[in-house]
Order: sequence, then C-alpha cells, then structure tokens
Amino acid sequence: MTSDGVVVDEAIRAAWASYRVLDKRTSAEDRQEAQQQVEAAVDAYGREEVSRGTVFLVGVLTGYLIAEQSGSQDRLDPLSDLIPAVIRQLPTFETADPAQVPMATGVLMAAAMGMDTVVWRDQFGQIPPQEALVHGFVLWLLADLFDSMAGRPGVIDQLMRETFDSMAAEQS
Repeated sequence: MTSDGVVVDEAIRAAWASYRVLDKRTSAEDRQEAQQQVEAAVDAYGREEVSRGTVFLVGVLTGYLIAEQSGSQDRLDPLSDLIPAVIRQLPTFETADPAQVPMATGVLMAAAMGMDTVVWRDQFGQIPPQEALVHGFVLWLLADLFDSMAGRPGVIDQLMRETFDSMAAEQS
C-alpha cells in the first residue's frame, strides 16, 4: 500500500470484477472469470489493495454521477440526494455490517467533495474485510444508479470495461 492514493491497476480491475460478480446480469461464465480475476489480484497484491481499488472506483462513479448531471434541472444533489439514497439501500444487503456504514459514508462524502477517496480512506489505516464488503455494495449501488439514470442496464459495465481495455492497449 502506498500513502499517495496510487492503486495498482490490476487491483482496480479486480474491484470492478467484484462488481460483476454481484451483478445479476453477469453470465455464469463471466461471473466465474470475474471471480478468478479477483482471486488472482488478491493473491498477487493482497486483499487490502483490491479493497483500495474498490474505494477508488466508488470515487470515480460518484464523480461520474455528479458530473453527468451538472447542467440538469433534475440533478441529484450529492449531499442531500445521492449519498442518502445509496446509504439507505445498504441494509438490503444481508451481509452489510451496519458498523461499517460510517466509513462508507465518509468515502462517499470525500468523493462528493472532490477529494481523492483513496487518500482520504488511507488515513484511517487498513480496510478490514467487513468494511471492504460494504464498499463493494456501495460500488454496486452506484453502478445500478448510473444505469438507472442512463436508462440502459449494463451501460456503466460496458463503459468501465471499454476503459480498462483501452488502458491495456496503451500499456502494450
């Protein structure tokens, strides 16, 4: 783990793959491939780094949601609409530990305020597994909200995978 907010690319990709594992639209074959990608990244870089990747993506999706609406009359206010809408949905996940909600809320607040979510979260030390799980649920909820607002299920998954593919092409 670095202290400057830098997250290993493969950990970010694995964090997105964990979203794909949760998403019901993911085929069984793709879900298995995503699970293997998560396991490989955890083996190579550690659970902590993949958790930091999830925190990074929470910041990215929150930024997308805020930017996408910046001229719209019906825009979600990050502090009074977006964050409460996401946090209120966390109890729908049976394994979401309510004790982890304050930190997840803090990450969302940092993102809404334009802060680097990884740097903000890193100041509190390592991410315990129960908290990492809640960040994964927040990521899924943000992706679902993005798809709902776009009116096209799966649009954020397509956008993220195209982004990862273009990053891989640039690195080759």
